[in-house]
Amino acid sequence: MEQFTFYNPTQVFFGKGTLAAIKEQIPRYGKKVLLVYGGGSIKRNGIYDQIMKYLQEIGAEVLELSGVEPNPRLSTVHKGVEICKKEKVDFLLAAGGGSVIDATKAISAGAKYDGDVWDIIIKKAVPKDALPFGTVLTLSATGSEMNSGSVITNWETKEKIGWGHPLVFPKFSILDPVHTFTVPKDQTVYGIVDMMSHALEHYFSPAPNVPYNERMVEGLLSTVIETAPKLLEDLENYEARETIMFCGMMALNGVINQGMRGDWGTHGIEHAVSAVYDIPHGGGLAILFPNWIRYNLDVTEAKMKQLAIRVFGVDPQGKSDREIAEEGIDRLREFWSSIGAPSRLADYGIDDSKLELMAEKAVAHGSLGRMKKLTKEDVYEIYKMSL
Repeated sequence: MEQFTFYNPTQVFFGKGTLAAIKEQIPRYGKKVLLVYGGGSIKRNGIYDQIMKYLQEIGAEVLELSGVEPNPRLSTVHKGVEICKKEKVDFLLAAGGGSVIDATKAISAGAKYDGDVWDIIIKKAVPKDALPFGTVLTLSATGSEMNSGSVITNWETKEKIGWGHPLVFPKFSILDPVHTFTVPKDQTVYGIVDMMSHALEHYFSPAPNVPYNERMVEGLLSTVIETAPKLLEDLENYEARETIMFCGMMALNGVINQGMRGDWGTHGIEHAVSAVYDIPHGGGLAILFPNWIRYNLDVTEAKMKQLAIRVFGVDPQGKSDREIAEEGIDRLREFWSSIGAPSRLADYGIDDSKLELMAEKAVAHGSLGRMKKLTKEDVYEIYKMSL
């Protein structure tokens, strides 16, 4: 195992009716609350009204920042920071999925920083303080509700950067599976791919001696694979929504990857695609991850063989290690395709005209990955495989 320190202070309220917990949690931080949300689905599904009712009951003064994008943009973060500084906001409440929560984390750090929050995102500056915030999760995918990571897109420079800091753990998160009932099928699929990709990033780690960690990842993947078809048949299946919500949280809250920090090269490769083309993150991962594994079989073969047998049920009898691994990759691709995820960049109308630009963006801040360091040329080849 690799050396690690585990820290996660986020308090989670999980289950039906847990939204009422905001009445007890928020008053300890102050009265002035900035409610951050996305395109307005929380108004259509009634969650907004529930939140406002509880905030009124505790006498909160509520400001709003709406319109957070699916790939949250720096310009929107700047708006939030400006509101916080001008209005002297006490607390942020993110109501949405990972994009809304990621934006809120950046606003939280930027509100207590004198310069441009982009400095923090590109790691030119380190936050010394952050506004407290909580989350009301409405889409199961990123795990941002229980971690200190965030991804922000600078649309002007076509950069999509992942960053994080212990100061931006949520103080609390509300996870009520009912809040995800109205998430449409395509977004549900993207969320499933995203949480599986987080688990896979952990799994493909160069760390030695991580048998228990690997079993936890395998268990999560098997559970999602078993549950996803049931959920997609009935988007209001409470037990299926509950299971997927729990798996999304566990995939990236720091528990299952202790001692194996993972690879994370595929996420970097995808970030460059969605920075240039603004495609759904989960869709991009579905296209790229199997190709990353295949391109790097010289280092991923042993892990993929194990995954193929344990999770995808590949029969190893009479097959070489490489054949087992390749069949496992095929099974992963087949599963994602079976639930409606894309398999080629062409599915989003992406051709080869900007592969060079994306490859440059992907490695702009250094090589990608830990199992094998990927160069610009490597990334370009993976993009070509993905057309």
